Amino acid sequence: MVQSTGNSTTGKSLGFENLARFAPQPSKPQDAAKPASEVVRPAETVKETVELTPEQQQQIRELKQIDIRVRAHEQAHIAVGADLVRGGPSYSYETGPDNRQYAVSGEVSIDTSPGRTPADTIPKAQHIRATALAPADPSPQDRSVAAQAGQLEQQARRELAAQQQEEAATVAQDGGSTKFYRGVERSNSGAELVGGRLDSFA
Repeated sequence: MVQSTGNSTTGKSLGFENLARFAPQPSKPQDAAKPASEVVRPAETVKETVELTPEQQQQIRELKQIDIRVRAHEQAHIAVGADLVRGGPSYSYETGPDNRQYAVSGEVSIDTSPGRTPADTIPKAQHIRATALAPADPSPQDRSVAAQAGQLEQQARRELAAQQQEEAATVAQDGGSTKFYRGVERSNSGAELVGGRLDSFA
């Protein structure tokens, strides 16, 4: 899951309670009536092994699959995010019936702040969106970050368009004044004198 620093995709946490391993069965007391030759000495005893039920084995298989998906999910964010990523992934773990820990959710923090200018913000917002949607199975949080990045891009485009319109209006005003000055120079007999005065006060 991706998390902005300016949010994250959490994997599904399985509600596996009571996954304690089966305790080994106590060994049967030795039969006192058996002859000494048949009595099993401690050094010859077979090591006690803990066997898992089919249900527990299935739980372990599911946890392994989730662990693989969660880690691949976060690595996809990191691979695309590059310089947006702030630190490595963090995981939440579930302890399986085999007493091993499996990642069942994770998150990666990324920088979602706007750029210094609207022109800088547009490609950064596109990068944020691509990072959020990088995994094959984006989480709701990932999609939320992607939507926010889309809004950030739209806002930056509006601001950039407003700046461009303002600059165009300024250029048009300056261009009109220049035409006016040149028109005065061409139409009056004292064009050089008038033009010189206008230019000196411009």
